[in-house]
Amino acid sequence: MATSPLNVQPSFHARSNSLPSRQHPITSQIDENLNRLRASQSASTSSSSIGHQLNCLQDLYDSVDMLLQLPLAQQSLAQEQQRKLVEQLLDGSLMLLDACGAAKDALSQTKECTQELQSILRRRRGVEGPANEVRKYLTSRKAVRKAICKAVKSLKHMENKLSKDGETGAMISTLKQVEAVTISVLESLLFFISGPEAESKSSPWSLVSKLMLQKKVTCEEEEHKTNEITNAEVTLRYFIKSGSMKPVEHVQNVLENSEMCIQDLDEGLENFFRRLIKARVTVLNILNC
Repeated sequence: MATSPLNVQPSFHARSNSLPSRQHPITSQIDENLNRLRASQSASTSSSSIGHQLNCLQDLYDSVDMLLQLPLAQQSLAQEQQRKLVEQLLDGSLMLLDACGAAKDALSQTKECTQELQSILRRRRGVEGPANEVRKYLTSRKAVRKAICKAVKSLKHMENKLSKDGETGAMISTLKQVEAVTISVLESLLFFISGPEAESKSSPWSLVSKLMLQKKVTCEEEEHKTNEITNAEVTLRYFIKSGSMKPVEHVQNVLENSEMCIQDLDEGLENFFRRLIKARVTVLNILNC
């Protein structure tokens, strides 16, 4: 697997006069959480791995919240010479919230179509009954990919901008590292929701595939085994091509696994989303005091 952005230490140069000592328990905890996230990105692209990364993000932002309560940290962010950098961080947090919203919408839309299809399958055992609902599901997945393509492009723009940033104070440097790992986890989540390219090379997803090559597993077949959402889509595409949905129980199991995966990811994303909002509000309050 290619190297993930999380495994590359950001090149922010930091001055040491605006953050508690590296021996401070909170800064040490943030470093530990950052390292955990970088390590987890190199593991796999399974739903359990993505869920673990979302949990690690929650822990990281809990530590950031404690850091932002420290008087020294607040004084650093409130300095007039830091205002532009802090405003850039606030702009970045807004884009992260937008990316979270795109992921939440994609999960919700896929879950709704999955549940509708499950309901049809429980009532009808033939091929004709579910066919229209399957096509509706696959059409919905195209719309999801299009929205994800837009979200990933925005995150890539943020990532490129971060890589060009020069010297900053230690407090800003730490928050930029937090932003960088957040971008990478959200990219992984969005890529997981969309799955490998299933359409023609001219589809919007081809652009995302190029942007996210470092996050793709070597074997697409192996990806299907570890991505419940993709596995459901592949199964339904086979049904449309072959006109066969036997055994129906297998299809139902695949859809049920996909729904449970979506539910788990949605809960983890919602918990992180609340923490991201809290961090943004805290920084806004510091800036406006």
